[in-house]
Amino acid sequence: MNIVPPENRREKAVLVGLCSPPETPRSLVEEYLDELAFLADTAGADVVESFIQDKKLRDPAYCIGKGKVEELVIFVKEKEIDLVIFDDDLTPAQARNLEKTLECKVIDRTGLILQIFAIRAQSAQAKMQVELAQLEYMLPRLSGQWTHLSKQKGGIGNKGPGETQIETDRRLVRNRISLLKKKLQEVSLQHDTQTRGRQTVPRVSLVGYTNAGKSTLMNVLCPEAEAFAENRLFATLDTKTRRLELNINKLVLLSDTVGFIRKLPHTLVESFKSTLDEVLQADFLLHVIDISHPAFEDQREVVRETLKEIGVEHDNIIEVFNKIDAVDNPARLEEIREKYPEAICISAIKGTNIGLLKEMIGEQVAREYAERKISVHVSNYKLITYLYEHTEVIDKRYLDEEVELTFRVRKNQIKHIDALINSSQTLPG
Repeated sequence: MNIVPPENRREKAVLVGLCSPPETPRSLVEEYLDELAFLADTAGADVVESFIQDKKLRDPAYCIGKGKVEELVIFVKEKEIDLVIFDDDLTPAQARNLEKTLECKVIDRTGLILQIFAIRAQSAQAKMQVELAQLEYMLPRLSGQWTHLSKQKGGIGNKGPGETQIETDRRLVRNRISLLKKKLQEVSLQHDTQTRGRQTVPRVSLVGYTNAGKSTLMNVLCPEAEAFAENRLFATLDTKTRRLELNINKLVLLSDTVGFIRKLPHTLVESFKSTLDEVLQADFLLHVIDISHPAFEDQREVVRETLKEIGVEHDNIIEVFNKIDAVDNPARLEEIREKYPEAICISAIKGTNIGLLKEMIGEQVAREYAERKISVHVSNYKLITYLYEHTEVIDKRYLDEEVELTFRVRKNQIKHIDALINSSQTLPG
């Protein structure tokens, strides 16, 4: 008989959601739990059952009502459940009380997402970012880790060795948090130095809800990208940037970024800010949307809200409705096209309308350029050379001892170019 080693065995999980109409109707809670089940599967757990508690106000001790807790106790014991996952954030006290009563592991949505990020992290930067988020999430919950020591009340009063251990642990965690923040700041500065030369090239970032198909699209647009693509949530954590050649003789830098999700933990948003800077520095965004998902409009809004949260204030966004091959109803597809006429419908996996998408990117890139014309003395070879190296010279005419150059330059470089033209200082080599 084959016995699965304990470390490789998939855990049996139960999901719990709170329904508080009209703010959170039951249909919405069911949708949240479907997504939570996908998260649990990604983390390595099999969902056995889902429970929904109809409750206006959360119970301060258990989050859910005592009756529902008793129902869970019976189910957990009968089915030998390893893990209970709550869709809503639990306070440290609620998590401790539930674990003690249910006699199994209890985590919330934030803890589950952090676990998935820890599994997915590959680069040193991503691992540091995830560890930072985990430590900041863990810090207020440390007291529950030392209950076996807190019972050893020694000396005068109630302060025993357990409490001393908690304070020691908290200090170690705070020190580690400070060290990680310092290291990530250094990584961010190095990244800024490395990418400074990219300012002359238009930058485009792929954003979207997790599992919308960003990495697949990246591989189609830039075949050499080799971005990891899988039907799992958060398949990509590390930003990958590749060159994309367009038909208009223009080059853009295309970046794939981490996907967003409902209730994305704030600690993760903060920890991944250096990675998300790629989104902030992009000239425009490709917002990839899984049009086959029944709640794609809600996912679209989640991404929009998350972009605002990280500081994206412009509307330079091309909406890319992906996975049209998975939409069985042609009438539904036509209805969506009429509702979102500015968006482009594609299938990254089938290659449908990819050429049209490139044209749209090219049109957007063209808006980033302005045409200028100057006359310069033929002896000013430094300025002429600089313009040829850093702009697109489209016409050159000689007029006696002067040369008239017509060139295209990125709008964000115009002031710099004008300063060079008007300056008598030595031009950079």
